[in-house]
Amino acid sequence: MHRFRVDAGLVFAAMAGSPLAADEAADLAQELANPLAAIISVPFQLNYDDNLGFADEGSRTTLNFQPVVPFQLSGDLNLITRTIVPYVWQEDVVPGTNQSGFGDVLFSAWFSPVATGDLTWGIGPVVRFPTYSDVSGDTWAAGITGIALRQTGPWTYGALANHLWSVESDPATPTNASFFQPFVAYSTEDAWTFSLQSESTYDWEAESWAVPVNGSVSRLVQWDALPVNLQAGVGYWLDAPDVGAEGVRFRLQAQFVLPRGR
Repeated sequence: MHRFRVDAGLVFAAMAGSPLAADEAADLAQELANPLAAIISVPFQLNYDDNLGFADEGSRTTLNFQPVVPFQLSGDLNLITRTIVPYVWQEDVVPGTNQSGFGDVLFSAWFSPVATGDLTWGIGPVVRFPTYSDVSGDTWAAGITGIALRQTGPWTYGALANHLWSVESDPATPTNASFFQPFVAYSTEDAWTFSLQSESTYDWEAESWAVPVNGSVSRLVQWDALPVNLQAGVGYWLDAPDVGAEGVRFRLQAQFVLPRGR
């Protein structure tokens, strides 16, 4: 499979009703495995976790709206932004109670050189905005984030990391946390992608790990000529805080690909 850079003309053609050719669909599917691809995409990701709380009787469903928007700053530098806006429903995390609302918003921005051979990397700021809902940590936090990956043939592999510190003098939720997400994906000629990743967090305040391992399969399709990457996945919590999720977790995602302009 050759490396394919998605351009506006291809996505506009798809949205105008022209189906993607098989090789175009396969290459677009592989590009979507790259978090730093210069593609506007809008994923809706649904996660379900169980066995939360001290009594292990709680459950949590999270719908993440997480648009990715790239900006070309120059011929040699892109800025890739991702905003994660979660809506959370949880039951019995605190026994006998239910909570719901928008969780804290996480904004990341990576400055990424355009021409780096088969290595793609980016670095930049990350900010967490509290929403002050029933499922918010009520604390502003900020830090640094970085990502590096390679795409070789059908394979994509790399890692994303960030670190957040609370930026308030008297935070409601003191924050000093490291996040590490290694990932590997394999894309086929018929636009299927199989991926494995972890989304591990170490809380330096509580001195505890949260380590889920997630496997997923996705397929690039077209809905009314709009490219959409559909994903289903399952994971398992290898480690978690005392009140954290345990056992199996489930994930569904629909990732819509949008044009950047002619």
